[in-house]
Amino acid sequence: MATAQTVQAARRHFIEGGVPSGDLVPPPILRSWERCATLGLEMQARPRIEPMTAPEMRELRERCEALRRICRPEIEALHADAQATESIVILTDADGLVIDTVGSVDFAEHAARVALRPGVHWSEAATGTNAIGTALVERRPIAVHGAEHFFEMHRILSCAAMPILDPRGALVGALDLSGHAAGDHRHALGLVRLAADQIEHRLFEHGFEDHEVVRIHRDPALLGTAREGLLVFADHRLVAANRHGLDQLGLDWRALGERSFEDLFETTFARQASSGYLRARDGALLHGERRPAQSRPARLAVARPHSGHQPPAASEPIFDATTKTALARAVRLVDAEIPVLLQGETGTGKEIFARASHAASARGSAPFVAVNCAALPEGLIEAELFGYEEGAFTGARRRGAKGLLREAEGGVLFLDEIGDMPLLLQSRLLRVLQDRTVAPLGGGRAVPVDFAVICATHRDLRRSVTEGKFREDLYFRIAQYTVELPPLRRLPDRAALVRGLWRRLKAEELGVTLTPECEAQLAFYDWPGNFRQLTGTLRALAALAEPGRPIGRDALPPELRDAAPSADVALGTDAATPTKDLDSITNAAIRAALDECQGNVSRAARRLRVHRSTIYRRLAEEGVEQSPNAVRSGP
Repeated sequence: MATAQTVQAARRHFIEGGVPSGDLVPPPILRSWERCATLGLEMQARPRIEPMTAPEMRELRERCEALRRICRPEIEALHADAQATESIVILTDADGLVIDTVGSVDFAEHAARVALRPGVHWSEAATGTNAIGTALVERRPIAVHGAEHFFEMHRILSCAAMPILDPRGALVGALDLSGHAAGDHRHALGLVRLAADQIEHRLFEHGFEDHEVVRIHRDPALLGTAREGLLVFADHRLVAANRHGLDQLGLDWRALGERSFEDLFETTFARQASSGYLRARDGALLHGERRPAQSRPARLAVARPHSGHQPPAASEPIFDATTKTALARAVRLVDAEIPVLLQGETGTGKEIFARASHAASARGSAPFVAVNCAALPEGLIEAELFGYEEGAFTGARRRGAKGLLREAEGGVLFLDEIGDMPLLLQSRLLRVLQDRTVAPLGGGRAVPVDFAVICATHRDLRRSVTEGKFREDLYFRIAQYTVELPPLRRLPDRAALVRGLWRRLKAEELGVTLTPECEAQLAFYDWPGNFRQLTGTLRALAALAEPGRPIGRDALPPELRDAAPSADVALGTDAATPTKDLDSITNAAIRAALDECQGNVSRAARRLRVHRSTIYRRLAEEGVEQSPNAVRSGP
């Protein structure tokens, strides 16, 4: 593996006109350096950056809206990892033009200094060797660390990117996770690969209803997941596939349109059953499922895109009893058109709470419009919120725009991070809430609006009012009822929480379980990023695990594996009670498994992926009498 010293040595050799030996830098990096040099780029120069104008950015996002929409579930899931590791998630088009970035605000500002922001080209030709541009050229996942970047100024970055290919092998974009070069990003490439796999898998959900679709894998447990192979046939000929399907058969994209079903498998197409075994021409035995033309796929994607009313289940927090009570009250308040203010740290589930309040209210069938006040560009936030008339400003769309406030008509308007809204906009919003009308930019007439309001913030708005950063009259308008969402470290039973979130990921269906020691440490950690960080970590563990092999504590990232809890961690206790140690948490996990298995030690051991003797030893250490009424053996 290349080290910082070997990469620096390779750079010096390359600048002097030599070709570094193969052990100094990875071959894809060296190939990229050579391509950049052929284009006339110089390592010690600065890239020519020409960022887009605001109208050009709007046109880009409109053009790429379909790609943004289909990638949204994975970007939201990666967002937790980006926040926890001070990184950002980046989506580009097929040319490497950055469409969106989300993640750590601090690192986003850092990345902007080297133009790693929306509207900038990160192709190799424009920005030299980088994960996005090199992945698009190589058509494969690429990680570029520090000085492996072509230009000196980019050595502050560590980037991992995966190109997104459509079912016919055409590039549609790239997904990237970028952070500080000094950080630990060893799992970044695995996370990006998993996300891109899920996106590509979902591209098969529509457009092939009149085709035969065959799913294959050597492991039957992976059928129906993003790692299965997908093959699409028209008149017995292969016309579309995903990377996993081609890899299973040792093919590349040139096989599309050239190979028939009979070329690939010993079984003839007409005799292929809806499910069972398929033997490839090279003798490999594959598990397969066939979906005939003109039928709907029974289970094609693990992570389906969610509607505006339903977030991905695996990412939802599991609310405690107090929060559930607050949720029931919030529903009644929404029905009564009384504004609700949600307060809590980042990642505590404020938007999930708001969506759940909307879904259970009388407005549940009407729109839920979420506006992140911190994410909208300051120059565009007014137009995005209130809408505008045609010709209101340079670059305005023909026929104007409705605006997000009017899009919430009849439903719920969710203003996230309301504490970050500029003061001028606060004044306009207050008038809307008082008058219940919206006047678009450009002199249009005021339009009546009907929506319930839920706001959220991680800031202390009372302090912001005192400091003059938030209008007092607006605060009293939106905070007629306040809900405080607790940080994860203060929840009472985090071991049960970890198990519940792990079950939602459905990893156990693929034979992937957590050992008691791993589960105990996950419950032991204080999770400063709350649910976002915890669910992101669980997704990473599921992505990196091998089916059938339990995940041990040693698989956890170092900062998590070696961490001690903060002073207010409460694992089944309140903050004034001494924190449980790892042994007691492990024993609690064993007792919970025994309870779920009605005391059957054999079944509990299988569930925990440990030997029965481990359970007996733990029970003996606790002084639990091993009587037939306490525990029992059995199949």
